[in-house]
Amino acid sequence: MAVTIREVAQAAGVHVSTVSRTFSAPNLVNAETRERVIAAAAELGYRPNLAARALTTGRTNNLGLIVADIANPFFPPLIKAAQSYARVRGYQVFVADTDEDPRVEEELIGTLARQVDGVLLVSPRLSNAAIARLGADLPFAVVNRRVKGLPAVLMDVGSGAGAAVDHLAGLGHRRLAVLGGPRSSWTSGQIRRAAGAAAERHGVDLSYHGPNAPTEQGGYRAAAAVLEAGATGVIAYNDLVAIGAIEGLAVEGAEVPRDISVVGVDDTVAGRLNHPKLTTIAMPTQTAGRAAVDLLLQAIDVAGSGTVQMILETDLLVRESTGPCPAVDRRA
Repeated sequence: MAVTIREVAQAAGVHVSTVSRTFSAPNLVNAETRERVIAAAAELGYRPNLAARALTTGRTNNLGLIVADIANPFFPPLIKAAQSYARVRGYQVFVADTDEDPRVEEELIGTLARQVDGVLLVSPRLSNAAIARLGADLPFAVVNRRVKGLPAVLMDVGSGAGAAVDHLAGLGHRRLAVLGGPRSSWTSGQIRRAAGAAAERHGVDLSYHGPNAPTEQGGYRAAAAVLEAGATGVIAYNDLVAIGAIEGLAVEGAEVPRDISVVGVDDTVAGRLNHPKLTTIAMPTQTAGRAAVDLLLQAIDVAGSGTVQMILETDLLVRESTGPCPAVDRRA
């Protein structure tokens, strides 16, 4: 038997009308109460009557979610969290992949605009100007990009990059390298700036190598530049680039972490299974997925609410791919 709105109200300790507002006009419900209602609904398996709501609101109760590369292990946990949370809020999510191409991204937004109430852009490759232009006609929420006037969820990768430099400098490394990602990546820019500031603070040399494809192949091809720069510590754009760099360094006869220490970004399963296990900056992807849905639904419900920016903390997880600086300077 289907769970009723009254059962949800009883479980959450609120009036039936509060449950109704939580799913039809969440901006009118206190945030703490809203979360309690949503949690109760999820536990009981309650689903709002989407057909009835669509008739009264004229909405599709669909959201679009566009990612740069669905094959990248960074994205699936975020997608899953966003879909699960949206479903509890009475929405379904259409997922699309741009294959790192901003032209495809713009085409997908145009296609989805006719079928959804709003779109989540995760690590977009479009310019800020293009996103702002498209966002004038359709509610957007953005993950890992600051766009003026749009709600955004930002994972503080800059803080993580600074912590990575602190970690490597503490191990005695004096020459570091950053392997950047795509040219249009907000995350890549944050890593470069924060690592540069931390390196200057520690008085260590830092070279930048990029842009690179955000893949193992991208990291593999960048390994030779790391060796040429004489770096003994590397901060890579993501775990895939870090794993590729480790492979490329091994081909050149450099062992990680004996000769070179490598730090990734994301904390994906691939990094945890790699040999050596990857030291990495853990990104709160599931929290970001849920938060982005929440901000998007607020933007859909309330015009002018799109200036909220949420910053989520990251953590440096030290594993096996970093170690003390080798005694011999390979560039000397």
